[in-house]
Amino acid sequence: MWRVPRQLCAHHLRGSKLSDAWNRPAAFMSTLLINQAQYAWLKELGLREENEGVYNGSWGGRGEVITTYCPANNEPIARVRQASVADYEETVKKAREAWRIWAEVPAPKRGEVVRQIGDALREKIQVLGSLVSLEMGKILVEGVGEVQEYVDICDYAVGLSRMIGGPILPSERPGHALIEQWNPVGLVGIITAFNFPVAVYGWNNAIAMICGNVCLWKGAPTTSLISVAVTKIIAKVLEDNKLPGAICSLTCGGADIGTAMAKDERVNLLSFTGSTQVGKQVALMVQERFGRSLLELGGNNAIIAFEDADLSLVVPSALFAAVGTAGQRCTTARRLFLHESIHDEVVNRLKKAYAQIRVGNPWDSNVLYGPLHTKQSVSMFLGAVEEAKKEGGTVVYGGKVMDRPGNYVEPTIVTGLAHDASIAHTETFAPILYVFKFKSEEEVFAWNNEVKQGLSSSIFTKDLGRIFRWLGPKGSDCGIVNVNIPTSGAEIGGAFGGEKHTGGGRESGSDAWKQYMRRSTCTINYSKDLPLAQGIKFQ
Repeated sequence: MWRVPRQLCAHHLRGSKLSDAWNRPAAFMSTLLINQAQYAWLKELGLREENEGVYNGSWGGRGEVITTYCPANNEPIARVRQASVADYEETVKKAREAWRIWAEVPAPKRGEVVRQIGDALREKIQVLGSLVSLEMGKILVEGVGEVQEYVDICDYAVGLSRMIGGPILPSERPGHALIEQWNPVGLVGIITAFNFPVAVYGWNNAIAMICGNVCLWKGAPTTSLISVAVTKIIAKVLEDNKLPGAICSLTCGGADIGTAMAKDERVNLLSFTGSTQVGKQVALMVQERFGRSLLELGGNNAIIAFEDADLSLVVPSALFAAVGTAGQRCTTARRLFLHESIHDEVVNRLKKAYAQIRVGNPWDSNVLYGPLHTKQSVSMFLGAVEEAKKEGGTVVYGGKVMDRPGNYVEPTIVTGLAHDASIAHTETFAPILYVFKFKSEEEVFAWNNEVKQGLSSSIFTKDLGRIFRWLGPKGSDCGIVNVNIPTSGAEIGGAFGGEKHTGGGRESGSDAWKQYMRRSTCTINYSKDLPLAQGIKFQ
């Protein structure tokens, strides 16, 4: 069933040292990976056996010590000392102090610092991408690509630093000017998820910085080493520019730190990426203090293929969208709607394509499919497969745990469910694709929109009228509405985010920068008279 790459040796991996780890003697399994010779490259990122998980201009941490694990074999990598509540308090104070300096730096100069961060990331792109692969579990090309995404948004932000601002509007009163003034909100809290432990922070960090904000980051505990490594790269740039390190602070931690950020009035904007369930709790805590939040939550994304679709595009698109990152992207395709006239052919083609997926160690450059992030994710996968069967679904491909070390499961295709089956309306962070038949455009557009989330969607068709109906008010209700491409793989130039239970937030490109700033409307009287608006006379 599975095509495993023929060679997993070092010369096959373009010089990567990671491949040797798979063949090491069992006697070494209990030691931290960072202490093993084949993982010496981790020290190029400034990592060691135990790492301090708090940065606010200096490194520290007085909280719990946690161990992070490699999903490909569940072996411990290294340890991180998390933030205590006292560490958090100290870091917020230092970040607020740093803002007073950073906000005074002209925006183009801030852009120059962000450019240097991008350059520093470029220098470490291979080794940092390898860490993403090792600690998160995504394949190496995706790990490197995620760092590239941070680099790209830095480049984007540099140009934006010379363009942000508001319009000069015509005033109805003579001798008056009406302008919009944009200012930084202050301290931006950034809580990121395990699945994109570099890129999502980058989207927020680069844009927030050029807008004049300081950042406080709490990454997922299971990817704490990545958070530490990225922060070390940024800290060096700030130090070289003689700027306070607290401009980009870090507090590794769990729910206690996240809750503190949500409730803290000193955090002017909280950007949260994670599950809808936790995101709702965050939103309520922030709203209770009349704060501002930017939410990037779940997605139950659909691909729709009509009878005129180009199947040479449909099959690889569905494959990538459903199986990429082992189904752990927020934009992963979880539902596939096929016109009844092409249903059977597409399912058969997909089964053949799934059988060709190259599975193996995520750091092997020849592999396309790696493990789930945790053992708990494997349990959720199995539970979803069983629930799909109970609700009338048929597993036509996959559905099992793979017989190998690590958190590997078979990418899975399920047919025969009703479009409104409970399991199909439940976002499961796993490579399970539910396939449905449809008859008409009207019904399938409605089925696309009937789930609670509204992140990404895509149709495959050659009908120009249908394309614009899909893009229009009665079409997809998602924040990402694609045509003839997968649901995943967004570019940084557009605003990224979704509607409904996805949270409504927008990050990355377009005018997403406005969420990191506050707007003032300013009327300036440069005349010697005092006319009132709307022609009011008050005398």
